[in-house]
Amino acid sequence: MALGVTAGVSACGADPTTDAEPAADGSWSFTDDLGQTVELDEAPERIAGLNDLTASLWNYGVEPVATFGQTSAADDVAFAGRDLGDVAMVGSTYGEIDLEALAAADPDLIVTTIYPDDSSGEIPEGKPGYGFTDLAQQEQVAEIAPIVHIAYTGSAADVIERVVELADALGVDTEGGEVAAARAEFEAASAALSEAAEDDVSVLPVFATEADGWWMAKAADDPQLRMYADLGVDFVDPGGEGYFWRSVGWEEVTDHPSDVLLYSLRFSMSPEEIAAQPTAALLPAVRAGQLHPWKYIGPDYVSQAAYMTELAGYLGGADDVTP
Repeated sequence: MALGVTAGVSACGADPTTDAEPAADGSWSFTDDLGQTVELDEAPERIAGLNDLTASLWNYGVEPVATFGQTSAADDVAFAGRDLGDVAMVGSTYGEIDLEALAAADPDLIVTTIYPDDSSGEIPEGKPGYGFTDLAQQEQVAEIAPIVHIAYTGSAADVIERVVELADALGVDTEGGEVAAARAEFEAASAALSEAAEDDVSVLPVFATEADGWWMAKAADDPQLRMYADLGVDFVDPGGEGYFWRSVGWEEVTDHPSDVLLYSLRFSMSPEEIAAQPTAALLPAVRAGQLHPWKYIGPDYVSQAAYMTELAGYLGGADDVTP
């Protein structure tokens, strides 16, 4: 498949445009969130890329030929229930991508996200997409197939719509059928989460390891959490000047109480391991047994509706236990 990439504005503030259908001559183009236009002589059918996006596109019917990410797709909750027999898992550790296996999967297009470096939400020029160690590795991957970058910034509600645009460009009926049904479920789950959030229980998402300590997420910097906050969820502000995370040692954990604790499912300690830590055991949420999984899932209607429904259940069943 002949291909080309035309560079444009290198910032997430670009005005991306989408050709939702192939042109009259059968060619296809899509302008990503870096302002770069991928041009192909026909619509791509074989899609590979970062787990987070390939899982989301699969929820709209676009089955990937290859995936990579921080974990293997087989261990990623976003692929729960999927038959991965025909999917090449070409990377299970950040930045480690088996280029030969990726090339053997013969993708027409590779999709990934790209994150800002600070709370401004701007994507720095020259930054590689998420999943790539550096620009050199990204360029190697781009020799296999062109790359589309979706900016993961602001609210996940906007990112979800951007992924819908990409799915539309890939030939998915995004106005009716399964996507319309998923959109309706997403809207219902949003309403349910807003209602549950009216109880005003405080929530703290954390990543915890015995060696690295206690990492608390800043909801305003994470699109998924920010979307939940916009729906009314009361996230604890952990403070600190850093972007996305505030990290403290185990001796400082009790300075950040909450009614509900969300623990990361990616590499973090289990609820039992957290409760076994002397200081964490003193936290109100831990004492009340109000620890629940924080699922990092893709920006799509299907997965977000499912997790928001779970989260609404957690909040609706939680007690106010902080002083």
